[in-house]
Amino acid sequence: MTGGIIKQVIRFGLLILLQVWVLDKVSFDGFVIPYAYVMFILLLPFDINKSLLLLLAFFTGLVMDFFGNTLGLHAASLVLLAFVRPGVLHFYFPRLETQIGEEPGIVRLGLFGFIKYAFTLILLFQTALVFLEVFSFHHFFSLLWEAVLGALATTFSVTLLELLFERRKRKKVR
Repeated sequence: MTGGIIKQVIRFGLLILLQVWVLDKVSFDGFVIPYAYVMFILLLPFDINKSLLLLLAFFTGLVMDFFGNTLGLHAASLVLLAFVRPGVLHFYFPRLETQIGEEPGIVRLGLFGFIKYAFTLILLFQTALVFLEVFSFHHFFSLLWEAVLGALATTFSVTLLELLFERRKRKKVR
């Protein structure tokens, strides 16, 4: 149990540092930023308490809001992602049997399943983030396009990081 908590704390710290020091400085076309820190919420164990999941999402979002000076945009968007996460997992994987502490990663869901799960939640997150930031539906389709591009960039970065971490784990086991 303690090993799992330590693992999550280290993952949280590394993803926040990666986001703040590297990815927030990267932008494609001036507005698309990959938000790899959402990986922390995506990879929390299947059996996590729903209240704890929402609290962790809120705290993670607040940390990002602090560094980005975004006044709760990340917290609100990430709590929405966390709220919908159990339903998305059940929708895509209704007969999935899991062990205690098991995570919804590539090894468990498969590459296509992980991408489907991650993209759905990240698209919801990005859409909420973009529309909350602008707080208008005036340029609806251009904002939606921005959300889709951001979701694609974020899903790519999250999938790439997950593949790299899984590869390292497999090397350690051998």
